[in-house]
Amino acid sequence: MDIMVVIMNYLVLIYGIVSFIVTYFTTPWLIKYLKRIELLVKDQNKKDKPLVPISGGLAVLVGVFGGLLLFIFYRTFFFESRSGLIINDKNLMLIFASMISLLIITLIGFLDDLVIKRSKDNSIGLRQWQKPLLTLAAAVPLMVINAGSKEMWLPFIGTVNMGIIYPLILIPIGVVGASNMVNMLAGFNGMEAGMGIIYVGMLGLYAYINKSYIGAIISLVVLFSLMAFYLYNKYPAKILAGDSLTYFLGGFLAIIAIVGNLEKAAIISSIPFFIEFILKARHKFNAKSYGYYKNGKIQSWHKDKIYSLPHLFTRTGKFTEKQIVCFMIIIQLVFSSMIWLV
Repeated sequence: MDIMVVIMNYLVLIYGIVSFIVTYFTTPWLIKYLKRIELLVKDQNKKDKPLVPISGGLAVLVGVFGGLLLFIFYRTFFFESRSGLIINDKNLMLIFASMISLLIITLIGFLDDLVIKRSKDNSIGLRQWQKPLLTLAAAVPLMVINAGSKEMWLPFIGTVNMGIIYPLILIPIGVVGASNMVNMLAGFNGMEAGMGIIYVGMLGLYAYINKSYIGAIISLVVLFSLMAFYLYNKYPAKILAGDSLTYFLGGFLAIIAIVGNLEKAAIISSIPFFIEFILKARHKFNAKSYGYYKNGKIQSWHKDKIYSLPHLFTRTGKFTEKQIVCFMIIIQLVFSSMIWLV
């Protein structure tokens, strides 16, 4: 194997490190800016419910763009790989289409974060019917370049050639469904980013092992950017994820499935979100995932029923916010690990 190719297999981590650094230094600036424009909501799981900036997905997006643009710049001008992820017209289209989709969907999430209730309890930016309609726009860049393989794995059926149905119907359904589904499971310090680190990292490794290099490089920069953001988002959070991050992460799951041809792995990793959808549907999507603070523990607003995965723990009233987040990350780890077994 060419010595330069071997070196590049290790130096690819530089793009992740750049994403980490960009997000790490962008987030404090974003926190100050969000405070200045008073884009703040109550941290519901705290005793005194402090006001915390919301919409951390913007910092993650900037870090991801920094890493991917550096990758494209270096591979275009200084090192033309003859193996792995080759920078040709097709792959450039896939990467840029993915970036545009992530940009659109993150900005839609930011719009959802922008309008805050007077009580500062939460954001109320978009109506329920507007969210899937607007997130549909994020699917367009992937549709117009005919991204992904037409052969798709379906549960209980196997691999099926979907033909024209894939770009025109399944891609928009995937993007809209994934973004809105991830958005349902949120509300605790570090939970969205912590769970994201697990499934992004696992899917990225799976993509690399299966030689899906576009999926691998996108996962790499998203992973490192998320890790940097987690340092500010973990308990006690200096900034909340907001819809900008949950939409971004949903968009990532759709993109890794489409451009990485990893539908099966993405669906398996998304099982906690499918479960959340079913649980929320039982309460007509009106249930709150978060709870309220009492004697150092988090209590559920729905004591007798489970309408969200965190309710498994909050209904007992025996666990702290940090413990609940840890349990949720472990649940995500269990399901994400299943991609190696199924």
